[in-house]
Amino acid sequence: MAENRTYLIPNKFYHIYNHDNGNENIFFNENNYLYFLKKYKEHIDPIADTHAYCLMPNHFHFVIQIKSEEHIFKFLKQNKKLPEQNMTLEEFELLFEKNAEINLFSLHISKQFSNLFNGYAQDINKQELRTGSLFIRSFRRKEIESSEYLKSLILYIHLNPVRHQLVEKISGWKFLSYHSIISERETLLKRKKVLELFDGLDNFKFSHEQINQNSLLEIEAQLKN
Repeated sequence: MAENRTYLIPNKFYHIYNHDNGNENIFFNENNYLYFLKKYKEHIDPIADTHAYCLMPNHFHFVIQIKSEEHIFKFLKQNKKLPEQNMTLEEFELLFEKNAEINLFSLHISKQFSNLFNGYAQDINKQELRTGSLFIRSFRRKEIESSEYLKSLILYIHLNPVRHQLVEKISGWKFLSYHSIISERETLLKRKKVLELFDGLDNFKFSHEQINQNSLLEIEAQLKN
């Protein structure tokens, strides 16, 4: 399990995941999946690039790369989220330069995720006439430190519905990035970078097609190390 206190730092890659707070689903119908992706685009796309994702009935996975300090600072400035609206990037950085335990970029990045999860949970609570937390309290995040790990993680995420026996083949599950990556339609996903990681579209497809339950278990064990 990833350490919840891991800072989300500009330019770094992370595995972001979370699940239900108990034994419930977090997605109850197709509209819920689509609505979550819409809110994800609103809250997360301004601060991170998405390379892969999978939404499951009771949990989800995302592979993201946090955008640069300059990009995030511009977003904060445009949305009036700075301590002082006229401050420069250098002045903003100086606020936490002397204290390694405080990173204002990380705080604002995490806040975007909290806004996503809290807003979605409120709407689901209204829909389902429920109260209390929908997700576990702190979303999980783990830094991705190698291209080999990144590649294995993308495979594992895309094949999660097969791993959990919701479908027999990857083509049977709608709510994952695999379909957008192999298509030519417009997408916010970093399709080109993902395909380059797998040495092209044909090898990307082949890498997914050759995976079975045993190899998925091996990848899962590898990712936990």
